[in-house]
Amino acid sequence: MSRRGLAAVSSVLDQAASSATNILVLVLAARLSSASGFADFSMVYVTFSVLLGLNMAYVGQTVVLEKDEDRLGAVCRSGLAFTAAASAAAGVLLALVGLAVPGAGGRAFLALGLVLPLVLVQDGLRYCFSALRTPERALAADALRLVCVVAALLLQPEGASAGRLVLVWGVSALPALALGLVLLRPYVRGSAADVRPYLRRGHLGQRFVVEFAVGNGSSQLAVLGLGLFATPLAVGSLRGATTLFGPLNVLFNSANAFGPPVVGRASGKRGVVRLTVAMGGVLAALGAGWGAVLYALPERLGRELLGDTWAAASALLPATGAQYAVMGLGTCALLTLRVLNPKATLSLQVVFSLLSVALLLGGYALAGVAGAAWGLAAGSALKAAAAWLRVSRLPAARPSEASITTAA
Repeated sequence: MSRRGLAAVSSVLDQAASSATNILVLVLAARLSSASGFADFSMVYVTFSVLLGLNMAYVGQTVVLEKDEDRLGAVCRSGLAFTAAASAAAGVLLALVGLAVPGAGGRAFLALGLVLPLVLVQDGLRYCFSALRTPERALAADALRLVCVVAALLLQPEGASAGRLVLVWGVSALPALALGLVLLRPYVRGSAADVRPYLRRGHLGQRFVVEFAVGNGSSQLAVLGLGLFATPLAVGSLRGATTLFGPLNVLFNSANAFGPPVVGRASGKRGVVRLTVAMGGVLAALGAGWGAVLYALPERLGRELLGDTWAAASALLPATGAQYAVMGLGTCALLTLRVLNPKATLSLQVVFSLLSVALLLGGYALAGVAGAAWGLAAGSALKAAAAWLRVSRLPAARPSEASITTAA
């Protein structure tokens, strides 16, 4: 296998390990906790997920866009230093909130404040290894993280409090953090950390944070809006159909998070576009194929996956499969823009994320939950078309160096 192929496989496996960690943490916490305890844990974990996404957008995305190999060591050290400082500050605020809130929920937030720097810095190492084009090192650290967190949670007693579970979950990141720092050391030795670019107005990560907020906010708004008009069965069936495409989300997330360093090595616009078009075609075929496989499943197997929700969710699989097929094309179009012109993605994300919400609600008004599913597919198709149109209008010059200090 070529070096590029090995890097691609390692990136996908690393994203899979990270996703599996998140899923298993929730599953094990649910099994160990009471209903109220899991509710407290879930609130804390949602808070962590938001902070994780913000750090990925503000720091991680700018790190993987760095093209100057001579600066990579300094960029990685600076990104981790900023993540450590920012997560420590956020941890102090969370701890103060935890102290102010009475009961088990407050203690859970206090625990999150104590362990937040550990888990965010450990996750931040993934982007450093991606920028350095050594994703197999990220895979080694994240695989260790998966093993340690599962083992640590399995040792907890039945009925463990949310605060205890959060503390154990966070501290279990220490071995993976230590391994990651050891694996990173040869690349950052002698480099100086400089966090000032992250504090300047116009830092490129500020645009990515807005994209993250709009994308996540619009999806939550869509669910909330549909919940106001639709029956719980309609909302559940739509969520169930989307859940079945979880493996594709792993691939899309890998392309977004770890694609820029690989794609950025291509020669000029033509080389970048040729590579991302091929990637988009593969992802689109996988989306359509996965949808066809799910649609062909016997009802007995479908019920094993989704229980009573299968009957309603299976009717949405053609629309959801079409949505994920065009999402594969759209993901690679946005990846192309991220490499060639990072500033070009913000307006697309804002406009078409909001348009998808409108199409979902409009589709439900016209044709029920099936219309809502086709509305989401239409929104994804329009976003993909607009992104590729913008790619076609970019000048045919070699992509400029993406700097984390680029003006907004």
